[in-house]
Amino acid sequence: MRLDLFLKRTALIKRRTIAKEIVEKGHTFINNKVAKPSSEVKDSDIITLHLGTRTIEVKAIVEIKNNKEVVNYEAIEAKE
Repeated sequence: MRLDLFLKRTALIKRRTIAKEIVEKGHTFINNKVAKPSSEVKDSDIITLHLGTRTIEVKAIVEIKNNKEVVNYEAIEAKE
């Protein structure tokens, strides 16, 4: 699943266009590597978001149920 779509579906960011802008500015990492909006998010990937003074780190949970991708996340760390 695309990173910008993952961020929107998990409600970490409300709109996909905003998610895309944040990722394009280089504020998002997958497994400590700078990500692009089209980067694939796989199960157990660590996603780090730098939003202003806040840093959010989550573990992606991607499952396939009834031929659909179901996404969720597990919070690892949030710093201000």
